Amino acid sequence: MASAVGRWLLLAAAVAAVSLGFVLIALPTPLLFGGLVGALGYALARPAAPLALPGSWFKAGQAVVGAIVGSAVDWGTLAGLGARWLIVLGISCFALLVSVVVGSLLTRRGATPATAAFSSIAGGAIGLTAMADDLGADSRVIAALQYLRLLIVLLTMPVVVTSVFGASDQGGALSLVGGDWRVDVPFVALAIGGGVVLGKLLRLPSPALLGPLLVAAPLTLVPYFDGAQVPAVIAGLGYLAIGVQVGLKFTVGSLRSIGRMVPTAMLTIVVTLAACAGLGWILTLTTDATPLDAYLATTPGGIYAVMGTAASTGSDVTFVAAAQILRMLIVLALAPFVAAYFRGRTA
Repeated sequence: MASAVGRWLLLAAAVAAVSLGFVLIALPTPLLFGGLVGALGYALARPAAPLALPGSWFKAGQAVVGAIVGSAVDWGTLAGLGARWLIVLGISCFALLVSVVVGSLLTRRGATPATAAFSSIAGGAIGLTAMADDLGADSRVIAALQYLRLLIVLLTMPVVVTSVFGASDQGGALSLVGGDWRVDVPFVALAIGGGVVLGKLLRLPSPALLGPLLVAAPLTLVPYFDGAQVPAVIAGLGYLAIGVQVGLKFTVGSLRSIGRMVPTAMLTIVVTLAACAGLGWILTLTTDATPLDAYLATTPGGIYAVMGTAASTGSDVTFVAAAQILRMLIVLALAPFVAAYFRGRTA
């Protein structure tokens, strides 16, 4: 008993230390990364004393992520696409198709078709990581390669924005101020409680994530819940649960396998970035979007960094946010069908 408590305390210390470091350097979703890297470090350092989170904790983390994604759906923002929505929808679907096709190269490095597809899909990294195991994919590979893409996007975006488009910081800011707990707490309770029940009744794939998403999104239309969001503490715990669960699954062998995929993954990321830039150019030809707006709207991932950049450069934040949110919803909605397609092909 004492040894088990000691192992959990060691894991908690590793996760806390890494998470704090990531918070200090302002890494996106630091608790998700911190949980993943801290748990990975424990798993590699203590392979003879493995740990695993209770399944209910991971399901709770999935439900929190579903509620977060659902609360991000701003119907007024989506309506802001106006007559451009069909073009943006088509471009989003094509970007998804391109990333899946390019990602198939990873199957030559040992990834299953579903794992290769989810590792390469542009957008929805947290949701894909959270539902990967439910859909028969390897969450370890997906987490590693999705966040490699996110890192590259975050590093290249400021360079492209300033050097290619000549944009500069105009002092705008994206407001991410916390909401009213009297609104947020009941919103989360209804979204998660009702969503988990709905997910089971509808027999959804990954019901713990998709159910709360389906409840949270329309719930934001209720006047009382206008602007509701998942409180930071609850969101952080959800991210931690997912990060730790994925991190504890790593082994030296799995890391070596992922390492062999990195060169191919880099190629798929570069191709995906180029394809999305090309789709942004098409967007400028078919709508009244400026080149910078179109680039930000089609950037493959890093939604909050993208919206922050749009706000600071004086871009059309409403259009950029709507396009990014629409693509994220398409990714999470189609992921189960993509997984089912590949299962059918390999059966």
